[in-house]
Amino acid sequence: MAYDKTLAARIREHYLGQSNIVEKLMFGGIAFMQNGHMAIGVLQASLIARVGPDHYDDALSKPHVRIMDFAGRPMKGYVYVDPPATATDENLAFWINLCSDFVKTLGDKPAKSPKKTQFRVKTQRHKA
Repeated sequence: MAYDKTLAARIREHYLGQSNIVEKLMFGGIAFMQNGHMAIGVLQASLIARVGPDHYDDALSKPHVRIMDFAGRPMKGYVYVDPPATATDENLAFWINLCSDFVKTLGDKPAKSPKKTQFRVKTQRHKA
């Protein structure tokens, strides 16, 4: 899957100068991670907004917003926001700020330590 590079650039511009934002390829699109947590992303032409459980129902009541059912399973606290709802910079900023405010409540995500891959070697005894 691809993602709308223009929408991603608009999000990137909004976050300009914030050192706690990292971009990561996820869901077949792009995600903007804030302090280690996904805040917002782009999948095809839609915004993936992590609004959290407290704002979930309110977000779904807005026009051009729908349940995020990635892989056929609804993801509570996440919604898809279709292009008409992000057409203006003001509308996009609303969603970015809503997501950012929710992710701030999660605190910093501890850094993962590098995974150590362990291999178990199977040996066979040969009969002489």
